[in-house]
Amino acid sequence: MTRAPEPTAPLPWSKPLRVADLPGRKPTRFDLSPDAGTAGAIADWADISALNSLRLKGEIVPAGRHDFDLRASFEAEVVQPCAITLEPVTTKLSETVTRRYVAGMEMPKGDEIEMPEDDSAEPLGDVIDLAAVALEALELALPLFPRAPGAELGEALASEPGTAPLRDEDTRPFANLADLLKSKENKD
Repeated sequence: MTRAPEPTAPLPWSKPLRVADLPGRKPTRFDLSPDAGTAGAIADWADISALNSLRLKGEIVPAGRHDFDLRASFEAEVVQPCAITLEPVTTKLSETVTRRYVAGMEMPKGDEIEMPEDDSAEPLGDVIDLAAVALEALELALPLFPRAPGAELGEALASEPGTAPLRDEDTRPFANLADLLKSKENKD
């Protein structure tokens, strides 16, 4: 269903803030939503049927001399096909988004790296792209297997002609335990 975009693929939406233009003592507030054309491009990029709404609202606050913290609320309404029936499923998403942009932070190198304690920390570059933050939040919040109300997987039965079909219950290790206990009770 949902796939992660290729790392080299350009993002369908960008709202960069130059770090040099951010005030060093007061928060920079933002409230952004894509226009209809951009919402369609985001839906294509995220491999969903439609993006009815998306909003990232928050602030970037100076943290120390050179670092910045981003705190925002993310809300979106998406339409995806049901994983079972393919009927359209509308889902409302709501997340709190936090990022810590650290000046001089070096990214770990090598084949095996340890996850940092603060998984919201990122290196501070020349710009902070608010739309990229919103797109990442969208990708992380999307349901992997959306289901329409009442949609359930049925049991598929197949067998060779002339044999009884093997059911899921028959493959469970303790499926016949109750029958064995009953037959033992009847013998006693």
